[in-house]
Amino acid sequence: MLPVQYRMRRSADFGATVKHGRRAVQPDLILYDRVIHDRRTDPSEESALRDAAATSPRVGLIIAKSVGNAVDRHRVARRLRHVAREVLTDLEPREQLVIRALPSSNGATSDELGTQLRTGLRSIRRAAGAVR
Repeated sequence: MLPVQYRMRRSADFGATVKHGRRAVQPDLILYDRVIHDRRTDPSEESALRDAAATSPRVGLIIAKSVGNAVDRHRVARRLRHVAREVLTDLEPREQLVIRALPSSNGATSDELGTQLRTGLRSIRRAAGAVR
């Protein structure tokens, strides 16, 4: 389970991360990653900056109905929360990560989802010039 302080809950945070974050596409997932900086560049980012005062990274999940029925979506969500917990130590304190599950994620195992999550994060970091 993903601890409460690491969960992204506000719609504005999801929207800003998806709109302004770096994206990595994997076979079963799309990752959006964004590090919030102290400088204000856009008034619509005020809520995200206010929440960034907390030093913990935030992770949010988007699981559409195209993934499957409610049972399937909850199963995928549980798997994604579990694998996201494993990468929390790799995230920066003011980093926001949104994981969008694609319909094919319904048939993926936890190990496959975890591998795709780590691969996607490495891809984003490489594109940003920060190799970890």
